[in-house]
Amino acid sequence: MRLLLVEDDPRTADYVVRGLSEAGHACDLLRNGNDALAAATRDAYDVIVADRMVPGLDGLSMIKAVRAAGVKTPAIFLTSIGGVDDRVEGLEAGGDDYLVKPFAFSELLARINALGRRPAAQEQKTSLRVADLEMDLIMRRVTRQGQAIDLQPREFSLLEVLMRGEGRVITRTMLLERVWDFHFDPKTSVVETHISRLRAKVDRPFDVALIHTVRNTGYSLHAQD
Repeated sequence: MRLLLVEDDPRTADYVVRGLSEAGHACDLLRNGNDALAAATRDAYDVIVADRMVPGLDGLSMIKAVRAAGVKTPAIFLTSIGGVDDRVEGLEAGGDDYLVKPFAFSELLARINALGRRPAAQEQKTSLRVADLEMDLIMRRVTRQGQAIDLQPREFSLLEVLMRGEGRVITRTMLLERVWDFHFDPKTSVVETHISRLRAKVDRPFDVALIHTVRNTGYSLHAQD
């Protein structure tokens, strides 16, 4: 595979490059996030390995920019920043894996090989459909039976999460994290209030309800109860 390593620590960089070369991989080493962004968006790589703390554009921002440019190359963060929130932040920024220093090279190699075996990412969906409910993700427009439904931004995000999880139970905690970015329980009825508003717009004017309550758990969006 052809790999891009973004690492400014000389000892770590030499160690990783030597190990990857011995494993038969070609590795381009860059020590600056700005240079790495240019390379990742210009050249074809199989996997990107990035430290978060590098000069110029930091690794997290670099991967975000790579994803914003439409580049789907698998990426693994290799960094000493290893808290739970840090790992979540890295994955949500567009990373596919996260390995904390100090690390075993054998594990890094196994993770890189696993990412390299993944099939190419599918094109991002631009629309969602459940029964007669349709969502245009580009135009931010929702219709049911051809009738436009006017949603507030938070209602749109809530409905998007439910539609993406069609038929699955989406818990209250999951909704708080994905729609409100709460990683704790605020002890409010914010989810219930917005679900009620969403039902008034998406379900009440129509014959068949799509949003269903799963008792003591959360909600599910599907055509039949």
